[in-house]
Amino acid sequence: MRISIRWKITSLIIFILGFSLLFYGIFMISEFIHSEESKIREHAMLTARTVAELPEVNNSIPLDDKESKQLQKIVEKIRMINKANYIVVLDMQGVRLTHPVKDMVGKVSEGSDEGPAFAENSYISEANGKIGTVIRAFVPVMNENHVQIGVIMVGFKLPSLLETLLSVKNEILLIGAIAFFFGGWGAWALASQIKKDMFQFEPHEIARIVVERTETFNSMHEGIIAIDNSEIVTIFNHRAKDILGVQGEVIGKRITEVLPGTYLPEILQNDKPIYNKELFINNLVIVSTRVPIKVENSTVGAIAIFQDRTQVKNLAEELTGVKAFVSALRVQNHEHINKLHTIAGLIQLGNKEKALEYVFQVTEEQEELTRFLSKNIQDDSLSGLLLSKVSRGKELGIQVIIDRNSYLREFPKLLDHHDFVLMVGNLLENAYDSFKHMQNESNEIYVSIRQIDKILTILVEDNGCGIKESEQPFLFDYGYSSKGGLGRGLGLFLIKQIVEKGKGEIYIDSVYGSGTSFQISFKNDLA
Repeated sequence: MRISIRWKITSLIIFILGFSLLFYGIFMISEFIHSEESKIREHAMLTARTVAELPEVNNSIPLDDKESKQLQKIVEKIRMINKANYIVVLDMQGVRLTHPVKDMVGKVSEGSDEGPAFAENSYISEANGKIGTVIRAFVPVMNENHVQIGVIMVGFKLPSLLETLLSVKNEILLIGAIAFFFGGWGAWALASQIKKDMFQFEPHEIARIVVERTETFNSMHEGIIAIDNSEIVTIFNHRAKDILGVQGEVIGKRITEVLPGTYLPEILQNDKPIYNKELFINNLVIVSTRVPIKVENSTVGAIAIFQDRTQVKNLAEELTGVKAFVSALRVQNHEHINKLHTIAGLIQLGNKEKALEYVFQVTEEQEELTRFLSKNIQDDSLSGLLLSKVSRGKELGIQVIIDRNSYLREFPKLLDHHDFVLMVGNLLENAYDSFKHMQNESNEIYVSIRQIDKILTILVEDNGCGIKESEQPFLFDYGYSSKGGLGRGLGLFLIKQIVEKGKGEIYIDSVYGSGTSFQISFKNDLA
């Protein structure tokens, strides 16, 4: 059976309080006993000197029976007043002249500590007798000629520990009651507040939740990292360590110590989420979502959830490439059917020479473009894309002109052929869209890919509808499109992400109603 945290804390504090009071009480009682003993010593010595100065004492020793009885009354009265256990007057032979017990009068005292007193010494001694421990004060009795004629012995019994405790029992009970009442009340209030801060959970319940939460995070396929307001790591699951190549325990460390190039602290500073941001880390394509953690509208930390999309992206790009080539084959098929119809028509009209000339012309154009792309563009995926876009342009009535000075040897070290297919393909599709509401005598798109030394430039120009100046600042925003429609506003956003990943630059030059030019350049970062 588990004990509630309220009772645990209350019991512990009361135990500590009681233990402390016990030691404090022992110390205080010890000090009290020593203080009382000191007072008794002083009182005993003062009483002994008082008796030694009595005229009946220092002028009358030795005494006759009448004087002895008179002295017994006087000394006994002083004993009662001072609450001494006994006051004994001794002559120089150690014979008791007075004593509370009458049978002891006239007998010789046989104490072992009386000797120095008969040599004119005043002192205090401690002796154990039948009544317990006794403080005894010895004072010599001097006559008017300063000759010692006797000794005064005064005894005060020291109170026992039990007697001392009983003498202060009311104070002990009062202090103990007050201490335990307020201590118990404070402990209960503290325990209640702690449980309130823990959302009324017991410690074992919180421990179970923490274990379950940790294992839940560790079992996720996504990487999860969370930090608090001080940029201290609070969550760093196994998947995050695998993706980022982090080893060892990192909980409790600053995030900048674990990941120097992290963008997570920016979320704390800006207090704005960033969704589906593509990053390139350890040769992996990471899609990251970073959002602030809010409690009662107050930001208390930030969390990043990210996935390794490398395989997914490669598969998607492969599927996209297949789709692009299927589209290219469809366009080419349609184009060849049109060409075959043209050839068949010329033959039916009897223009065999024109039909043969047309065949040579079409073949030569296609072979020339294929040879050029194979020689100058050192990537089959990009060459295939350009071939398909040229054919696609013919189908749409748009002439796609590829700069014959184009040349591509290698990609920037942070990019690959998938990125270039995506950039060039989206730029050409945007160029196609620019002619949908235009009635030009000739629709043209100019494409140039040049690589000189360590500078690689991609240029796509069209003489389409152009872009309004007011829309140009928003072109690369996620989901923004001047054309509207579902699924639009992603092409230029993806292009911008690829350019940022490759540390390149993108320039736009557009005149509304005249055309648009996109130029992308990468410098000093080629593989």
